[in-house]
Amino acid sequence: MMSAVPTRLVGLPGSLRKESFSRATLASLRGSLPSRTSLEILSPELPLYNEDEDGNHASLKVRQFRNAVANSAGLIIVTPEYNHGMPGVLKNALDWASRPYGKSVLIDKPVLVISVSPAFTGGVRAHAQVNETLLSIPARLVGGAQVVIGNVTKKVSDGVLDQSFLSFAMQSVNRLIELSRSASALAAIGALQ
Repeated sequence: MMSAVPTRLVGLPGSLRKESFSRATLASLRGSLPSRTSLEILSPELPLYNEDEDGNHASLKVRQFRNAVANSAGLIIVTPEYNHGMPGVLKNALDWASRPYGKSVLIDKPVLVISVSPAFTGGVRAHAQVNETLLSIPARLVGGAQVVIGNVTKKVSDGVLDQSFLSFAMQSVNRLIELSRSASALAAIGALQ
């Protein structure tokens, strides 16, 4: 389905490393998006969450991060798995996005989670933790097959994701785009009433 309205997505890598597999996956996805769809890759480099420094005291980085997520049609998170779980930097970013309680920029936000790992399991434990955190906010997770990329060291070369896995991941990205457009259309109808 072609949309006349551009779809603006944001991507959140679960790693601070500039050459991370998470960033490479997001960059590969960005290069494969349909026309009129964009993907801005955000940085998870935020101060540690501290409620004393939230609200009117939130840093410029935090406010910019929240605004980017709030003004997007949907979010793609690509997480590695550290010690059988999601990285602390990603959990911290989700904590900032989840606050203030009941007013999170992620409430009903369409979100696609992808996990990457050098292990054959593809980061499934980190994937499950991210999903659980997002459901508690509550974000709107994209349904369908989970995108987990195992043996990622053999599937990313020169910063580009292998075509077969890129095609597989793009099926879920396309579902995210459709979900985002549907959510935007429903919000517009609700605003008219």
